[in-house]
Parts: sequence; C-alpha cells; structure tokens
Amino acid sequence: MNSSTLTPEESLLLITKTIEETKERFKEYGSVFIFWGSLMLIVFGSQLVLSLLELYKFTIVPVYLFPIGAIITAIWAWKDYKKTNKPKTIIGNILQNIGWVIGMNLMIMGFLFSSQLGDAMGPVFIILLALMIIVSGLSIKFRPLTIGGALLNLIGLGSFFIDSDYHGFSMMLGAVVGMIIPGILLNIARRKENV
Repeated sequence: MNSSTLTPEESLLLITKTIEETKERFKEYGSVFIFWGSLMLIVFGSQLVLSLLELYKFTIVPVYLFPIGAIITAIWAWKDYKKTNKPKTIIGNILQNIGWVIGMNLMIMGFLFSSQLGDAMGPVFIILLALMIIVSGLSIKFRPLTIGGALLNLIGLGSFFIDSDYHGFSMMLGAVVGMIIPGILLNIARRKENV
C-alpha cells in the first residue's frame, strides 16, 4: 500500500473530488425522494380522509405502507448497486446510513412509542426528517435539497404551535416542500447532465 503524505492543495482537491462524485451519484436518487414524499402524501392524506369519515380505528392502517416502502427502497437500492457496481464514496455511504438510521428510528418511534410522544409526534418526525435532508443537501452542496430541508424544519417547529389534529397537513406540506420538489430538482439536474 502506497502511503504518501498529501499536500494541503492535494487534500483539498481530493475532498472536492469526493464531494462532486457523491453529488453526481446522489442525483440518481431523486426518484427515492419523490417516492418517499409521495408515500407520505398518500399515508397522511388517507389518514385525513379516514378521520373526516370518522373511521378513527382505521387511521393506523395507512401507516403500514411505510415499512413496505422501506422494503421496496432496500430492494431497489440493492438491485441498483448490483446493476451499476459503482464504488461508494465515504460521504455517500455516510448519507445512506444516516437515512436508514433515521428512517428506522422514525418507524420504531411511530409504532412503539406514539403514545409517549403524544402531540409532539408529528413535529418530532418532521424535524428528524428535515435534519437528514439538510445534512444531505449540505454534504453534496445541492442548494434545493438544503433549502427544502430548512423549510421542512421550519414546518416541524411551527407544528408545535398548531393543534395536533392538523399535523397531518404539516406532514403533507413537508412531503412536498422537503422531499418531492427537491427530488424533482435532483432528477432535472441529472437529466441536464445527460443531454
């Protein structure tokens, strides 16, 4: 193994190259953001409709789409990795792991600790999701993702000031602002480079 000391300029160049490689690969995952944002819209929209129909005992049913979504995402990521066989960058690996850890914790908290979280559940979920999106946007230097995450964070903080009956609206708005729009912009950025 060649162990040479890099100059400060070479180190900075290596870091910049790693960020750019991660950004290019991350653009391929715009569809994942769109998928999860759409899934959030479906789940929370369905819960709203069920509540308006006074079918309160069935409002938990749409939430089971989240674990199904996680399985679909895992299968898609595995197949994509096998098909492209691209080496992962350290930043990409960290972002992927942060996403899975936050996602799994959100599901565990939602299914097992919702009564303990009470009225804070919606805002806490939104803020944790926002943190993941902000870190992703800052790491790959993709401003729409960073802005979407920051807006999502503000929606989460603002949700503490509204009645918990309206947290579903906050989640749906957050899905559009923090996931769907940045996902579309990631796809547009990828297409512009492939033209």
